[in-house]
Amino acid sequence: MQKEKSIRCILEEREHKMLSPYATFSDMSKGREYSCEPCDIRPCFQRDRDRIIHSKAFRRLKDKTQVFLTPEKDHYRTRLTHTLEVSQIARSIARALMLNEDLTEAIALGHDLGHTPFGHAGERALNDICPNGFKHHIQSLRVAQVLEKHGKGLNLSYEVLDGIKNHQTSGKPETLCGKIVQMSDKIAYVNHDIDDAIRGGIITENDIPHEYTDLLGHSLRDRLNSIIHNIIMNSYGKDFVSMTPEFAAAMSGLRKWMFENVYTNPTAKGEEGKAESMIKSLYEYYLTHPHLIPGEYHEIIISRNEGIEYAICDYIAGMSDRYFVNTYQDIMIPKAWKF
Repeated sequence: MQKEKSIRCILEEREHKMLSPYATFSDMSKGREYSCEPCDIRPCFQRDRDRIIHSKAFRRLKDKTQVFLTPEKDHYRTRLTHTLEVSQIARSIARALMLNEDLTEAIALGHDLGHTPFGHAGERALNDICPNGFKHHIQSLRVAQVLEKHGKGLNLSYEVLDGIKNHQTSGKPETLCGKIVQMSDKIAYVNHDIDDAIRGGIITENDIPHEYTDLLGHSLRDRLNSIIHNIIMNSYGKDFVSMTPEFAAAMSGLRKWMFENVYTNPTAKGEEGKAESMIKSLYEYYLTHPHLIPGEYHEIIISRNEGIEYAICDYIAGMSDRYFVNTYQDIMIPKAWKF
């Protein structure tokens, strides 16, 4: 009697019938670092998506800074909401271009797993003090390959790891799904950071140069709609994913304007020096008190023949903003004497 096909096999066959010839197909993945039995229900990239969502690092993103440090109001973006917005944009583009939506979503959800507390301020601080520097996209890869599951990692597929590693501007992702996430990351943060900066009274919509908004749109909704449509119409049925040159130039100009007027704005970023100083102080403290680092980090560096500095960087990088502040206060701030 012929063995019945698994649901996974049926879904993999459907990909070949429905997706673009330029798509990355689940059953043609380059595989994982450690082989494992395929799931009978989920194709490999869907399985990767699930592993990322259920990881501890993903949950910690809910309390990590996007742009504004520990905002008191509810509606400012966090690193988690940023990740979800990147995923939504990327999935919309991938679906319209008939590319692999599972792969796209997995890369999007995993791209910032290694981000630090206090956003890029934390990244700058750790880059100054870690032995080989610190870049969040490399740390995201380390989280996925090493740190999760007590040193076992998530054992993600090659294509997902490639997309995570190459999501930064200078990266060169091997798949079109990776390219979509690379673009969606910038589309998301430029536009939602404008929204948050307006909410915080840093800028107004009218402050944004009209040379950009006349083309891209004069509101968050209009800009997202026009940019996503431009990418889809410019890339449909082709072996690349890109904006038209005029849209790419406007997006680049808008991003540069944001760096000059929001990302370095003293009102928005005035507290970041304190955050950097706190991170460096805690790092130095752990160098002389390494026994306070959780045991799992010691086990990882011992198994990989790395120094205690790596364990400290891993531990601090993984902290949420709130956990970092509580830890810092517990260690560094004198407590009232009780008798």
